[in-house]
Amino acid sequence: MAEYKNRIAVDIYDQQYTLVGAENPEHMRYVARLVDEKIREIGVRNAGLDTTRKAVLAAVNVMDDYVKLQEKYDSAIQELEQKGN
Repeated sequence: MAEYKNRIAVDIYDQQYTLVGAENPEHMRYVARLVDEKIREIGVRNAGLDTTRKAVLAAVNVMDDYVKLQEKYDSAIQELEQKGN
């Protein structure tokens, strides 16, 4: 079973959450701050949306960024493998 050693309180979009994980607290706070910034960015562009919709749109944007980075990574690995042969 995973061991979670860090438990910290963070504020995301004016709500307090407790994060529990093995990562160091600074990293966990940094990630929470990025999530907060992304939701606020969505909120500025879509002020009429409720918090849940802002959070979902933020999650979609983050996942889109992740997928694009994963595709770039996979492409770079494939390129390196081809050069190695």
